[in-house]
Amino acid sequence: MSPEKTVNLEKFAADADKPSASTFSPAEAKRIVHDLFARNPVIYWVDFLASFAVGSVCFALVRRTPLFSPQQVVCFVISALAYYRAALFIHEIVHFPRGVMTTFKVVWNILCGTPFLLPSFVYQTHHDHHRKTTYATDRDGEYLPFARRPRWEIVKYLLSSFIIPPLVVFRFAILSPLAWISPRFRAWVHAHASSMVIDPKYIRPEPTPRELFWIRVQEALCFLWVWGVFLVPPIFLGRWPIPFLVQAYATAVLVVLINALRTLGAHRYAFEPHPVDFSEQVLDSLNYPYRWWIAELWAPVGLRYHAVHHLFPSMPYHNLGRAHRRLMAQLPSDSPYRQTIRRSLLAQLRDLWREAGKASSARRG
Repeated sequence: MSPEKTVNLEKFAADADKPSASTFSPAEAKRIVHDLFARNPVIYWVDFLASFAVGSVCFALVRRTPLFSPQQVVCFVISALAYYRAALFIHEIVHFPRGVMTTFKVVWNILCGTPFLLPSFVYQTHHDHHRKTTYATDRDGEYLPFARRPRWEIVKYLLSSFIIPPLVVFRFAILSPLAWISPRFRAWVHAHASSMVIDPKYIRPEPTPRELFWIRVQEALCFLWVWGVFLVPPIFLGRWPIPFLVQAYATAVLVVLINALRTLGAHRYAFEPHPVDFSEQVLDSLNYPYRWWIAELWAPVGLRYHAVHHLFPSMPYHNLGRAHRRLMAQLPSDSPYRQTIRRSLLAQLRDLWREAGKASSARRG
């Protein structure tokens, strides 16, 4: 199959459980890449710290360059992309087994999780996005059948990027302390306002006592950070942090918007809520092996190989590209795995938009 050939979503969703000329074997795929599961901590540390440092330097330079000048625009975009890459290490962190790279988790939460108001606990529900019993079901907060819904659902999801940053500030500045003093309100906040998901109807399961302890620790750090940003400058510096807040909001919106576009390109979103088998989960996910210099900007830290990640969730991000190339070289030429390849994000977004339009026409018909 040509990598540019698209898959008909109606046929894909309807016939996904039927045998093909060459059935996809996860066991055979794992045999091919069995030696690529070891993490290299040096790569993690260098990549993360370099991304965070570049983002911080460029963020500081934005307010030191003329307003709306080319230099300011360049610094702003670079800071957002670098911070975006640093933030997306949360995806790797939630896949670390307990006790693995603990120092990295702590440092990431201090440098990124707290100031970005993105503590790692908000992404722990990501595991439901991989389980065979929950993927593409109502218990998967990271999956919505966009290809089966009206186009305005896609637009609404993208526009939410502009309101998510202030909502997150409100969550940690106001809702957190209220949750600490009210067990009933705590349950509501945890269920409805403590997960980084795309489904607004998602209800997070109750935490274990150990999970609740670390959630409160991370909440407290975010609470102190938010109020520190608001109160320290006027009290100790004699000025309000308006320029910083405006820049932080603009940066956050751009980061969230890029991530929303990446999310729309991560899957075909062809399934209405119902359990699917593991092979269907992998084939509903997509890889972008071409134009790495662009793909690494919008899907960093291995996320452009999303099908490989769903096939091997525990594989470190720095080996996903090698795994994909091996699979392409050693799997049969008619392997369904080759259907996971897309040429570009724009092509996938165009196909998703077209399929959503067909779904709307079918409903009207």
